[in-house]
Amino acid sequence: MFDSGTIVIVVIALLIWAFLSVVLAMSFRTVVATNEVHIVQSRRKTTSYGKDQAAGNTYYAWPAWVPRVGIRIIRLPVSVFDVQLNEYAAYDKGRVPFVIDILAFFRIDDSNVAAQRVSSFQELESQLKGILQGASRSILAQSPIEEILEERAKYGKMFTDATNDQLKAWGVVNVKNVELMDIRDAKDSQVIQRIMAVKQSLVERDSRVAVAANQQAAFTAEIEAKRQVSIRQQEADEAVGVRVAQKDQQVGIAGQQAQQAVKEEEKTTAQKTMAVLEVNQVRQAEITRGVQVVNADQEKQMAVIRAEGEKQKTITVAEGVLQQMKLNAEGTRAQGEAKGAAETAVLMAPVNSQIALAKEIGQNEGYQHYLVTVRQIEANQVVGIEQAKALTAADIKVIANSAGPVDGVKSVMDMFTPKGGLQLGAAVEAFKNTEAGAKIIESLTGEKGNGTTGTQR
Repeated sequence: MFDSGTIVIVVIALLIWAFLSVVLAMSFRTVVATNEVHIVQSRRKTTSYGKDQAAGNTYYAWPAWVPRVGIRIIRLPVSVFDVQLNEYAAYDKGRVPFVIDILAFFRIDDSNVAAQRVSSFQELESQLKGILQGASRSILAQSPIEEILEERAKYGKMFTDATNDQLKAWGVVNVKNVELMDIRDAKDSQVIQRIMAVKQSLVERDSRVAVAANQQAAFTAEIEAKRQVSIRQQEADEAVGVRVAQKDQQVGIAGQQAQQAVKEEEKTTAQKTMAVLEVNQVRQAEITRGVQVVNADQEKQMAVIRAEGEKQKTITVAEGVLQQMKLNAEGTRAQGEAKGAAETAVLMAPVNSQIALAKEIGQNEGYQHYLVTVRQIEANQVVGIEQAKALTAADIKVIANSAGPVDGVKSVMDMFTPKGGLQLGAAVEAFKNTEAGAKIIESLTGEKGNGTTGTQR
């Protein structure tokens, strides 16, 4: 049996081994990061550890030299990673050299397949670059450089389609289309530069044409705007002119109407003035006619006086011889009566004028009639005085058989008018036709009369 010392040693050894096992286990225990996958190759199988992996995300990374439990590990990212192909020399369909830059984004879809193809991520990147180089070389060699320059997106998609089938063999997939980042001339080549110069000149030409067209359009639009503004201004000026013309027309019409109103008022005033003048003329005509009537009456009265005078003269001549003394006496008496009648007429003239004036005023004939009447009275007065003077100077014996001495005097005065002469002649002829008259005429003149009272045998 084991003694106590041996047991203690064994116990201590077991404790040391347990401690070392725990320390070693803690040293080699590995937890896979969330963006990685670890492909562990053991003696019998290959197992993938990481997030969402069936084996979990922890394992013990025993060194490969440890017998039976030693392993090998390949660490690959499960996140998206990019592969850049910079300054890769390529050719177009016409063997024009140029350099391209390509950028591709990948993701490991099957880590076990990827682990079978590569031993490290760096090796995977190198192989993916080779895939991109082959795809770009085969595709770009089928197209001219001008088309490649103009349609980069198209060729990026072609690169993606060409690499999809190849990437499956590596357990990798494209995340997005491969991007053709840049195309430029290779060393000692100016093809792309010249193409770009041509393109730039075309762009410059197009831009200049576009600028010229835009400037032309702007200039045309400016001209059109100015034309519209000018038209609007002209329309506004026309409207203002029309309004001013309308205003002037209305002012002119108003002025004409005012003038017409003034003319109408002047016409009315003239009509009223003419009416006043007409009234004055009518009044004057009436006055003149009244005066003429008065004069006509006076002339008529004078004619009657003259006719009566002629008549009385004829009578006087006829009876003068037989009644000389009587006629002288009567003449003396008539002369006294004439003087008395004249004096009476002189004295009655103011009375008659006052009576006539009172009548005119009573009849409201107007002041003009009054003046006419005054003139008539004055004329009668003068006529009466002159008649009296004429009778006095004529030394005529008047035998008045009228109603009054004044009428007798008027009849005598008619003797000195043509009418009186005719009447006197007619009286003499009538006197000759009487028997007495014929005898008197015969005794005076020696001529026989044509008396009708007797018959001569």
